[in-house]
Amino acid sequence: MKIALRIAGAVLLSVSLGWPAAFANPATTNETPMNSQNAFPHDFDFLIGKWRVHHLRLKGRLVGSTQWQEFDGTSQLHLTMDGQGTFDDNWIDLPGGAYRAMGIRAYDPTTKTWAIWWIDARNPHAPLDPPVIGGFKDGVGTFQADDTLDGKPIKVRYQWSRITPTSAHWEQAFSPDGGKSWEVNWKMDFTRISQ
Repeated sequence: MKIALRIAGAVLLSVSLGWPAAFANPATTNETPMNSQNAFPHDFDFLIGKWRVHHLRLKGRLVGSTQWQEFDGTSQLHLTMDGQGTFDDNWIDLPGGAYRAMGIRAYDPTTKTWAIWWIDARNPHAPLDPPVIGGFKDGVGTFQADDTLDGKPIKVRYQWSRITPTSAHWEQAFSPDGGKSWEVNWKMDFTRISQ
């Protein structure tokens, strides 16, 4: 796992693009658009728009570190694939060098789960990490994956909580023991700028 690549994936998310007619499917079909049948949840609709993001990131991961880096950024969130996908454009003002990144999500109506990937502009051709997969329950979104850190197996967890029309909270945590214990290593607090 490229640890520098693994952050808010999934920070992730949505804003209706309003594609022009030129992008519409030219084929005439009798298919009903999926979103008109509520074939997918609107889990990430709360993130549609532009956000200011305040970051706290643990300096070391799974090494007993207690030092946190504090910095800011922005995130612009969009819907795609008729609502079954989202992507976000992120600016991250990391100490030592700001960078851009993109989170991508896709919904599987069969399993009723979302998968989230992260692409880091500092290394855009790197293989993608395994996606975190999950969904929302009682207002909290939890997404997990099996991965590695320094050659050792770990579990990765993203969690969305404290969601309001103008704010949201995201955390990333790693577990070295199969999910028995978790170390939170990245926190993001979102404040809405615009729809």
